[in-house]
Amino acid sequence: MRQALNLSEIRSPDVPPDFRLFRTAPSSPGMGAEMGESKRNPYFITGPALISFSGGRTSAFMLWNILQAHGGKLPNDLVVAFANTGKEREETLRFVHECGTRWSVRIHWLEFVSRGEWREVGFNSASRQGEPFSALIAGKGYLPNAVTRFCTSELKVRVMKGFALSLGWQNWSNVIGLRYDEGMRVLRQLAANEAKKERWTTAMPMSKARHTKADVLAFWLGENTDPTCLVRPLPQGFDLGLRDYEGNCDLCMLKSRGALKRLMLDNPGMSDWWQQREASITMASAKATVAGRRFVTEYSYADLEAEVATQPFLPGLLDDEEYDAECGLTCAGEAA
Repeated sequence: MRQALNLSEIRSPDVPPDFRLFRTAPSSPGMGAEMGESKRNPYFITGPALISFSGGRTSAFMLWNILQAHGGKLPNDLVVAFANTGKEREETLRFVHECGTRWSVRIHWLEFVSRGEWREVGFNSASRQGEPFSALIAGKGYLPNAVTRFCTSELKVRVMKGFALSLGWQNWSNVIGLRYDEGMRVLRQLAANEAKKERWTTAMPMSKARHTKADVLAFWLGENTDPTCLVRPLPQGFDLGLRDYEGNCDLCMLKSRGALKRLMLDNPGMSDWWQQREASITMASAKATVAGRRFVTEYSYADLEAEVATQPFLPGLLDDEEYDAECGLTCAGEAA
């Protein structure tokens, strides 16, 4: 019988004690310089590697550092990809486009079509009405929820896997933006690496560099505390422009009840797509149980919309951080 893996026994690779204050700089030319850089700099990635860009500040911070570690230009076997579900906010799409344009790096925009099929799009042609997500739900006949999170595994992880295979890769590094302060999520990914069930090995340079949420916010916002009400110039000249609870997928079921209600209150009509998807599920599918007809088992999005219409929003409902991780990281291990 195989012994269960104890997450508490897993340790990250040893890193120099000064990495917490680490800031990258372009590497010098020459093989010797590159070898030294690869040992010193956790953002110096050896290919083939797929850099997973969620469209949030954290993964953008990671991408910028990887670019700097490679002298501002990625080698051919380091590829950046963004998987669009069709429910990302317009601010997210614009941010992804701006990162690619300003930093002169190609970001491959990918979208689910059907299981085993995906397409490559761009900023202008990207779906904005939930088309990939709707197609997935129609094919499944039931809805994802916090327990059965097939949305990320199908719309993001499998799509990126198919893309990597289309490049001719058989094995590769999957580079994701998990920070040093996301300890348990980092440990889960290390456990998945130990299990060796996938073609890829997950690399987490932000964790190795000991970069935290504070580093990310300082990089993007500087002295500003509210990204929607700037009082000082932005350090990079641009930003995502969303508060934590607003991105990336507009009304993701992993967001707290209070956050969902606040978003519905601030964005009339935002819940329409979610309510329509819940209403579309019938008992025609054997898997369309009561849970399978809702994104959240405890309530429907129609229930939340009714609460927003009849009850004032209560301050303090956003005082949680359960949705701090960017989409595509928390359940990436579910894909086969």
